[in-house]
Amino acid sequence: MLSRAIYAALVVGTILTIINQGDVLLTGAITPTVVAKILLTYFVPYSVSTFAALSANRVKGAIQDPG
Repeated sequence: MLSRAIYAALVVGTILTIINQGDVLLTGAITPTVVAKILLTYFVPYSVSTFAALSANRVKGAIQDPG
């Protein structure tokens, strides 16, 4: 589960960073704010992937053990 979340964060985060911050990275105008935005860009897909996996496991467990 953790490795899938990390993989999803790397793929999605990289694509979104290129889309959202590509011009800033190419010009070299990196500020602490830009770094924070990039870190959040990776954190959000990681969080969503982890939450989805945990939710799916919880539902799966509830179906297997309804009592």
